[in-house]
Amino acid sequence: MKQTKLFTKTLKEVPKDETSYNAATLIRAGFIDKTTAGVYSFLPLGWRVLNKIKAIIREEMLAIEGQEISMPALSPKENWQTTGRWDDFDVLFKIKASDNKDYVLNPTHEEIVTPLVKKFVSSYRELPFSVFQIQTKFRNEKRAKAGLLRGREFLMKDLYSFHLNQEDLDAYYEKAIKAYENIFSRCGLKESTYLTYASGGSFSKYSHEFQTLSPAGEDLIYVCPKCQVAVNKEIIKEQNTCPQCGNKDLQEEKAIEVANIFKLGTKFSAPFALNFQEKEGDKKEVIMGCYGLGISRLLGAIVELCHDEKGIIWPENVAPYQVHLLSLNKNDKAEKLYQDLIACKTDVLYDNRDVSAGEKFADADLIGCPYRLVISEKSIKAGGVELKKRQDREGVILSLEQVVASFIKK
Repeated sequence: MKQTKLFTKTLKEVPKDETSYNAATLIRAGFIDKTTAGVYSFLPLGWRVLNKIKAIIREEMLAIEGQEISMPALSPKENWQTTGRWDDFDVLFKIKASDNKDYVLNPTHEEIVTPLVKKFVSSYRELPFSVFQIQTKFRNEKRAKAGLLRGREFLMKDLYSFHLNQEDLDAYYEKAIKAYENIFSRCGLKESTYLTYASGGSFSKYSHEFQTLSPAGEDLIYVCPKCQVAVNKEIIKEQNTCPQCGNKDLQEEKAIEVANIFKLGTKFSAPFALNFQEKEGDKKEVIMGCYGLGISRLLGAIVELCHDEKGIIWPENVAPYQVHLLSLNKNDKAEKLYQDLIACKTDVLYDNRDVSAGEKFADADLIGCPYRLVISEKSIKAGGVELKKRQDREGVILSLEQVVASFIKK
């Protein structure tokens, strides 16, 4: 992508109405635009990052045999009355349509997926399986804040699993935990994201969250340095030791909840009468699990963690472009390098704008691509192109051929 073709622009000033680092920086860098509190447009750079995160998540869900579907964003009141959540779910967006019926803009999809699956499952032979989707959700937050970390409209991956018995659910639940760990590792958050024990509510003794350590986080967790797991503040009075090793020396940390998973049991299959017939002929309720992951929130969490005073430092797997190519003077070498990198399937953002070198450097640091290439009279005299990693202070001079070869290996 040539930067002169990019319809968005960077901003010099931090938006006055954004107090969170993630939203303010993403707006300044031209990744998102704020429509209203808790609602954002994803611009070309931001959409590229979201798509790369989605691709990672999709691969990991398919690896644990999740089948991808797409469910509606709108659902009838009756579904939510069946589970009792029409009155109990305090952030439901409730709307009345032209047919004078009440509907919900879905914040989650248990009320939709359970009656959907009921249409196809009647026998033990049809279990187990899991389905997932990547879709926009809606929550009527009283005070949308923290940028992408707490929105009224947000992108989420939700997976639901259906099982014959508790043992089968337990085994699949462990697979899902490993898949989530892979996701956070591939997104550059491996060292800062903890499997966190939380209250299971009416579902089970425990649920689990994935919490990413950050001063911007709204949650307090207590980390066990021995096991590298944590306990949410909500259950610390009941579980004031590490659930795995019993260690009492837990460290209090602020964190961002980026995912949560539950063993639902029959919480939703019972009210919808989602049953199956056993081999012996008896009827039993299907055992369920659910596994959520906030994709737009994850993007915001990455920005909160991966930055310096100049701007974002994207992990390579989710960066909008791998390379930001800066041409500081008009010459054919920059255009040739751009075309050569594209030919070897390297994602390149080419700053060919007619602006000062200082502005190009500042924008490159703000946007945060993993690698910066600079072609100038100085670099040409020194032997070619300056290559610098975003987080490094100094770069190295390579020939054009060496640069292309180094990215072919990637």
